[in-house]
Amino acid sequence: MRLYFLRHGRVVARDEWGGDDAQRPLTEEGVELVRAEADSLRRMTLDPTVIITSPLVRAAQTADIVAERLDLRGRLLHDERLAAGLDLDTLEELVRENDHAAAILFVGHEPDFSEIISGLTGGSRIVMKKGALARVDLPGHSVRRGHLVWLIPSAALAC
Repeated sequence: MRLYFLRHGRVVARDEWGGDDAQRPLTEEGVELVRAEADSLRRMTLDPTVIITSPLVRAAQTADIVAERLDLRGRLLHDERLAAGLDLDTLEELVRENDHAAAILFVGHEPDFSEIISGLTGGSRIVMKKGALARVDLPGHSVRRGHLVWLIPSAALAC
């Protein structure tokens, strides 16, 4: 199974946002960068069986753009478990619930994704900047051992 981890795009700064942090959206520049990244994902023929996103606005916006550009709106799921504190046990639940999938694209947050990828790959140090995409291959459906195939920063994806 292939797992893709896409961190949400650039967001409005915390000190410029007066509302609930869960509602903090992408900036206009963030939206444009995610669109460019999604176009790159389409050219890469990235074809996840399912896209699972955090319900926080910035991640949901990112996932919506990607799902639209990849023509996968019918495969997009919002899941509270990606909102904050995603760990290997929860990831394993999500993988088991989607064991029919050849590939899952997760859209979410830091530090969760860096910690998850580190745990999957035996302790490698990964930093997922905004808009970065990583691929981890699993032998079967076990999330206790995986192989980092690549990590692409946003600037390379948005080309």
